[in-house]
Amino acid sequence: MTQLTFYPLGCADTTLVEFKDGRRMLVDYANVASKNADDKRCDLPAELKSDLKAAGLDSYAIVAFTHLDNDHCCGAGDFFWLRHASKYQGAGRHKVDEIWVPACAITEEGLEDSARVIRQEARHRLKQGSGIKVFSRPERLTDWLKSEGLTVESRRGCFVDAGKLVDGYNLEGDGVEFFAHSPHAVRTNDRGLEDRNGDSIVFQARFRVEGADTDVIFTGDIDHAVIAEIIDITRKHGNGDRLHWNVYHLPHHCSYKSIGPDKGVDKTKPIDQVKWLCETQGEARGYIVSPSKPIPFKGSAEDLDVQPPHRQAAAYYKEDVLEDGRNLLVTMSEPSSTGPKPIVVMITRDGAVKDTSGGGGTRAAVSVIAPRAGR
Repeated sequence: MTQLTFYPLGCADTTLVEFKDGRRMLVDYANVASKNADDKRCDLPAELKSDLKAAGLDSYAIVAFTHLDNDHCCGAGDFFWLRHASKYQGAGRHKVDEIWVPACAITEEGLEDSARVIRQEARHRLKQGSGIKVFSRPERLTDWLKSEGLTVESRRGCFVDAGKLVDGYNLEGDGVEFFAHSPHAVRTNDRGLEDRNGDSIVFQARFRVEGADTDVIFTGDIDHAVIAEIIDITRKHGNGDRLHWNVYHLPHHCSYKSIGPDKGVDKTKPIDQVKWLCETQGEARGYIVSPSKPIPFKGSAEDLDVQPPHRQAAAYYKEDVLEDGRNLLVTMSEPSSTGPKPIVVMITRDGAVKDTSGGGGTRAAVSVIAPRAGR
């Protein structure tokens, strides 16, 4: 069964994608829970190991690190079997067929902990020329490749350019295809300064089940300015359909900065491009997923915190984008803020369906987000 699982990790990100043939993909990995009994964040390694055991697997087809902030890669060096050093190998670890990273994950210096581990693994795989997709124009890494005795041409197959499909996956055979949106040309030309959030991987996953397509957009931690760039470029090239969504994974934990420049008093006003993405390209009966803490109440201590989630942003999504505000799914509030559980959204011939059974897709509530006929 094709399905998505969003884990309750506070303001941190991990999504499990199950393909129709049973293979698994992770979008980010953040093991951030403490051993404090009051910590309601899930034990991510335990959840993932349980899933792999039930599926009879010990590896992932893809692990995509949208960027190397701690809330998107924490603990990766403890969980995965990595090729670049023997200390990250051995029993209990899980192999990865293909790692996805943005170009800045190769070139960024001064990294520590898990971010450094993933950078080293990505560099190792790129040097070997296998098991990696780098999202960027390969020319972005000309100098780095040259320093390793390599050329752009020799590693061109390891790169994914914005505005293109990711090689190796197709709707007919795999039931999924991936369209890359970012990092795009505006952000990968010689700018001199790397912006980890702005250079996050952004992509649309299109799933096909029995001839019907369901679209999911993953957004990393981009802000409204980068969203505007993506939309302008995508529309210019006639690819607006690649910004359609049935499920929208919010950027940056429901931050108002992913909607517009001003938080607003009670609701954030979107810039024109975000308004188009959310209100025209999105399905009003779709799902919006906020990988975050519960949305704060007006005047609460959490509301006064400058960090997301922001209630003004949530108000925009609930009131102006979605037909039913309950379809804004906050990972630390489902089914309740006192007992959050992983959110499962199944991708079926009838569209996206939120599972309310607690059985990981064995029984589903009839809450269908209609797909479109496959092309």
